[in-house]
Formats: sequence, structure tokens, C-alpha cells
Amino acid sequence: MTLPRLAIDLGKIEHNARTLVARLARSGITVTSVTKAILGDPEIAAGLLGSGVSGLGDSRIENIEKMRRAGIKSEIALIRTPMLSQIDRVVRHADMSFNTELDVIAALSSAAKKANKMHGVVLMVELGDLREGVMPDDIVKTVGAMLCLPNIVFKGIGANLACLSGISPGEANMTTLSELADSIDAKFGPITDIVSGGNSANIEWALSGADTGRINNLRLGEAILFGREALHRQPIDGLHQDAMELVAEVIEAKIKPSLPWGVIAQNAFGEINQSSDRGPTSRVIVAVGRQDIDPTGLRPPPGFEILGASSDHLVLDAGSNHVCVGDEITFQINYSAFLRAMTSPFVGQVLATQANHGYSRQQTSAAFVP
Repeated sequence: MTLPRLAIDLGKIEHNARTLVARLARSGITVTSVTKAILGDPEIAAGLLGSGVSGLGDSRIENIEKMRRAGIKSEIALIRTPMLSQIDRVVRHADMSFNTELDVIAALSSAAKKANKMHGVVLMVELGDLREGVMPDDIVKTVGAMLCLPNIVFKGIGANLACLSGISPGEANMTTLSELADSIDAKFGPITDIVSGGNSANIEWALSGADTGRINNLRLGEAILFGREALHRQPIDGLHQDAMELVAEVIEAKIKPSLPWGVIAQNAFGEINQSSDRGPTSRVIVAVGRQDIDPTGLRPPPGFEILGASSDHLVLDAGSNHVCVGDEITFQINYSAFLRAMTSPFVGQVLATQANHGYSRQQTSAAFVP
């Protein structure tokens, strides 16, 4: 079986999605499931759709094209402002896109008219995180300009918080977004169908019982995949936090000193060694490194401690655990480490689906073939 590999439990992901869809529905909020971390995997996407999400969203047109080739026909949104160089592909494969620039929307209009298609647009509003969005004072004017463009359908507005500057969603900024939707409708009529409040960072607010106003959609990735909200990474009650695991193979197991010797300078990543002397230790190397994962996003089994990582090696203190070359070690993994591992061509994936009190496994080899 491929090593290193991600073990992905589709049954747990589906449970998380179903649970969040049901809980958010009580507040009139639908869920767009974000598929970028799973690289648009069609089987996982189909499982998410079967769990009741209203549609799919991805930041890469390549992932959307993969899902379309696999026969996914549901509504899919490109949730990053389209690149001008990819406009034709966006119009061909995405039902809608999230936008901030009128020049890009005009290009979408031209491409959609040429393709004899209608393309939906959600305008992103800047609410303080300073990643992307039209400034609030400009939103009504921007909608007015957009409504003059042929083959473009204004779908609504959205916001993104916590991704860049860590600004938390809450009553103030969510109320602002709702009021902007009201302002648009007051000017142009009831045209704002979607008010997409944000991402997994919005979960705590959305489930708090607060008045959610006009917010009727969230774009969820981390909350579904890892069962955690994205502000403090606290577990969401009733959700699985272990739907994904990383399995790596031991390539060295030796007793070594705990302190390096010689003149210490920077390592390959510009860091200075800060080890303390703990005497001889059982040091284990597994065949995965920073090229494949974010080592700070891994949690080893009990009794193991991650000491450091280079490009290709992850070094652990095995403590009193007996470890041999060829053994497999399974790590819990967070969003950051999972995202990098999924993108690495050297990490395979094994998809597990719960059935009849057991598991059926589908092997997906790593993309790299020596």
C-alpha cells in the first residue's frame, strides 16, 4: 500500500456535513462545501452532495474541471476571483464565481455572451480582514455597473473573514453585510438571493443563536473535514475530528544523543537548533517531510514527540515505544498539513467508506511514478 498516504474516512466526512447542514438550516443558512483541500475529488464531492450541501465551491478551476469530467452536475462556484487568463474556462465549467473587479466581470460577460451562457456573480465585500472585496461604500455603485453587462446574473454578496488577518465574524460585521444586502435591494429591487457570510470561522457565531439577519449561506471546508471551527480550532460538538490521518513509514530507528554536536548555524529552513539535553533518545525517522506536509500540523501517537523536519525526513523521539524499520506510524493531521499533503505528488490517498460495520477501501496511488 502506498506510503506515505492519507487515510480519508468518507463516512465521517459525510456525517460532519449532514450534521452541519441540519444545524445551520435551523437559522435558514445553507452550506456550500469547499472542495479545494480535497483537490476536487469526485467521490468525496459526491458524498458531500449526498449529505445535503446546497452546492460546491472551489478556488481552482482545475478542480472544478476534474469534478465536471467525473460527471458532477451540481452547482459549482469558483470562490476566488477569476484570473483573466482563465475566463473562458470559468464560464464553461463554473455556474458562478465570486468577484471583486469590474474588469473581470466584464470579461466574464464577453465570454458568457460568446458561449451563449449566463454566468452568476457573487460580489465579495471587504469587511476588515483585508484579503479581498469591494469596499462597502462602493457596493451599490458596483452592482449598478454590473447589472448593465449582458449574460451576467447578479446572485448576491459575500464576505471572507479570518483567513488573512484573523478578523472574527460577529454581530457587527455580519449586520453590516445584511444591511448592504438591504441597500442593494432598496436600490434595484429584490435581486440579492445569496448573502454568503463566510467560512468555517463563522460557525461559532452561526450556531450561537444570534440573529443571523440576511446571512443565508456559509462556505465550509475545515469544519466539515476536521469537525472544528476555524477561529480557535475547537471541536464542534457531535462532529468527527479524525476523518483524516497521515500514515508514514519508518526508515531509521536508532538510539542517538539528544543534542547535536559541532558548530551550530542555520538549518535548511533558516532555523537555529534549540534542543535541550535529555540524554540518549530513541530517534525515529519517517519518510515524509516539509515538501509533503506542515510538520506543525501533525499530532503523533501517544508517547511520540516530533523533534523536527527537513524536506524529506520527519524526526521523532519514540520514547519507550518499540519501533522497527518498516513500521507504519499514524498521525492526526490538521487543515494546514492536510492541504499540503493532498497537494504533494508523493503522498497517496486511501478513501474508506463505512459499510456493514466494516470498511471498504479504495486505493489511490500517489501521482508520482518513478
